[in-house]
Amino acid sequence: MSLLTEKEIGHRIASCRKLRGLSQVDLAQAIGIQRTSLTQIELGNRSLGALELKRISAVLGFSLDEIFSSDFRTHEAQGEPFPGTVTGNINPPPSHPGSKFHQVLLYILERCAGKPNVGETVLCKLLYFSDFNYYEQYQEHLTGIIYRKFPYGPVPRNLDRIIGQMIAENALQRVKCKYQGFSQIRYMPLQKADLRLLKASEKETIDKVIEQMSDWSAAAISAYSHKDIPWLVSREGFAIDYTLALRREPPHSVRAFNSSPFQS
Repeated sequence: MSLLTEKEIGHRIASCRKLRGLSQVDLAQAIGIQRTSLTQIELGNRSLGALELKRISAVLGFSLDEIFSSDFRTHEAQGEPFPGTVTGNINPPPSHPGSKFHQVLLYILERCAGKPNVGETVLCKLLYFSDFNYYEQYQEHLTGIIYRKFPYGPVPRNLDRIIGQMIAENALQRVKCKYQGFSQIRYMPLQKADLRLLKASEKETIDKVIEQMSDWSAAAISAYSHKDIPWLVSREGFAIDYTLALRREPPHSVRAFNSSPFQS
């Protein structure tokens, strides 16, 4: 690795951030610093600590060897997909994920629908972590459903349509109720999940998510999801890239499973 000035390092970080489609606010939140600090880093007016540089490289998808290389070029200039971009050659999601997703949804509800905290908000997070934890562990899709980034966390695409279809098929019942003084939408399973569609490893991953998170409040599980790298670095309203799960760090990484301070 060649010696670089702080200005050169900052310029390279800014280039990679822009290619990733991230704002300074997005990247600063992902690595745990203020936006003004990141601005100074990109301008070359502030030095980077080793831990900060490691976190930046994990979020943006470059190695330290790459960032310090004398022939550094952005992936765009090389005509290559940027790290973390889903391509047709890397474990593409199944063409028709709906049926599998239906069964995972039913199974989670079988296990959790009786818990008063498990409304729509908690349910979406349990689905998200089941899918993304499985991808992180096995680099394969569980349901392959697309999740989008919204202010309250990741949400499966077309969830309302999927729920409506399952209600029409008498697989689910929608219930409106009050929980701790707030309106809540809950779903009760009217059919049992067909576990023949789930591999043992898939069911094990779902069970671990349920064990870890199904007793958390909506506020706690939302706060936890908002610190997960895939959600943090994605653009508002856009799909969340599954491959970003491979860049997680503790406590979110399931390859280094830790209990979370957000449990309540």
